[in-house]
Amino acid sequence: MKSQAGAPVVAAALACATGLPAATLAGDDGATEDAVSSPSRIVIAHRGASGYLPEHTLPAYALAHGMGADYIEPDLVLTRDGHLICLHDIYLQATTNVEQVFPSRAREDGRWYAADFSLAEIRRLEARERLRDRFPRGKSRFAVPSFAEMIELVQGLNERTGRTVGIYPEIKAPAWHRTEGLPMEEALLEVVERYGYRESGAPIFVQSFEEESLRRLRELGSELPQVLLMAEVEQYRQFLSAEGMAGIAAFADGIGPAKTMLERQPELIGWARDAGLTIHPYTFRADQVPDLHGSHEAELERYLFELGVDGVFTDYPDRARAVLDRQ
Repeated sequence: MKSQAGAPVVAAALACATGLPAATLAGDDGATEDAVSSPSRIVIAHRGASGYLPEHTLPAYALAHGMGADYIEPDLVLTRDGHLICLHDIYLQATTNVEQVFPSRAREDGRWYAADFSLAEIRRLEARERLRDRFPRGKSRFAVPSFAEMIELVQGLNERTGRTVGIYPEIKAPAWHRTEGLPMEEALLEVVERYGYRESGAPIFVQSFEEESLRRLRELGSELPQVLLMAEVEQYRQFLSAEGMAGIAAFADGIGPAKTMLERQPELIGWARDAGLTIHPYTFRADQVPDLHGSHEAELERYLFELGVDGVFTDYPDRARAVLDRQ
């Protein structure tokens, strides 16, 4: 794989903006490898480089690109006026200052729902770090981006660096959105098709925890690669067999299981392989390493090289990239 001439520029700029050393963002020779052209295993930046900057912000996505991620993941919800925005949840209070800006707009359950706000109102909010011991609040200002803005950023960086970093959108709670009169599948396809993600070979995966939503996308004519996310809850038990994996292949191209599911039942990997499914477990965090593995790098090596998954969702894309590049 060849080095890209534009990548050191991006790495240096991001290093200045974030305070991280340039070596974190690029290889020892100052170049970032283009691992996207034909990667055997991929690094998926979970909500951007969310271990370093507030999740689902344009700076976090840009940093992930500079750190060598192969795909960048935005979670998506809909606004009242039908715009897809990048947000981890259907609620706003955990990651924005909505309580201060719109104190009287909570529903009866005490939550502020993105679906109750227009895009113009969302633009009045500041995004903030959700997790403790990560980017300190008050040290900078961040906004909630639209999905279109996220795509334009990634495509612009691709153009300037010569890389082809893909996007990996998750549509959040599509059944709930449908009850609100906000169908997500049509909204998603309109945006991605507008930006050129139209066929099965496009650099995109579409993911959801809801089988029905993925089936709906197929009914709407989408040929894009699809991934069924799975958690350790009862509704996914039906898929935890060879027959279950074969059933997933009828509406998806891969699975995104909680990583503990594979640790507990590694035969899932063989069943998924037999069904022709890719395997992208979540989430690998350097600040939340299970005692079983001892270190973040050891955990990554376990899943990537011993269990042999096809990629990992990680908050620290630079560290996953380094593990893969050592092989």
